[in-house]
Amino acid sequence: MSIRQAMLAILEQGPMYGYQLRAEFEQRTGETWPLNIGQVYTTLTRLERDGLVEVVGHGGADETDQADTSSDRQVSYRATEAGRSEVSEWFATPVPRSQPPRDELAIKLAIAVTLPGVDVGTIIQRQRSATMASLQDYTRLKRTGRAATPTEPADLAWSLVLDALVFDAEAEVRWLDHCEARLRRAAADATEVRRQAPAATTAEEAAR
Repeated sequence: MSIRQAMLAILEQGPMYGYQLRAEFEQRTGETWPLNIGQVYTTLTRLERDGLVEVVGHGGADETDQADTSSDRQVSYRATEAGRSEVSEWFATPVPRSQPPRDELAIKLAIAVTLPGVDVGTIIQRQRSATMASLQDYTRLKRTGRAATPTEPADLAWSLVLDALVFDAEAEVRWLDHCEARLRRAAADATEVRRQAPAATTAEEAAR
């Protein structure tokens, strides 16, 4: 997920300082991906360096800086023309699948099947139970509250995020089922190879 472009898109709506920007982002995404305020200010600093945002004013005391005597004013930022162009390009460009983000579960299972003594079947069963529990929670949220009957843009945004979470969880359960079936087939194939090995050896010895 690109925090950089998401922050730029929100700043197109008007100047904001760090805490406002974080609150807007989390409200629009249903607090599914909470942002660290340090990450927000670091990203804003880089965006300013790249000419994509500019400082437009200083407000009152910033609660994030109460312990920092060198910075006691809020700094508001807004998107520049270059920043707005980047946002337009972001919305117009499909998200690439050629470099997918790291998937911890896929990495865990890929490593597990290469190591002796790891019960991969148990890993899959425990993960399936956890994913099913999350799926039930997401489904419950979709049927209740503001996601059930979205009337505001923020409600619709949260509902779409929930849809994505539901689809991801459903896909993960199907993939885990697939992994379990693949493991069973691999174990059966290995057993068959071991069973046939003595017969093949005996036949070779007889031919000699």
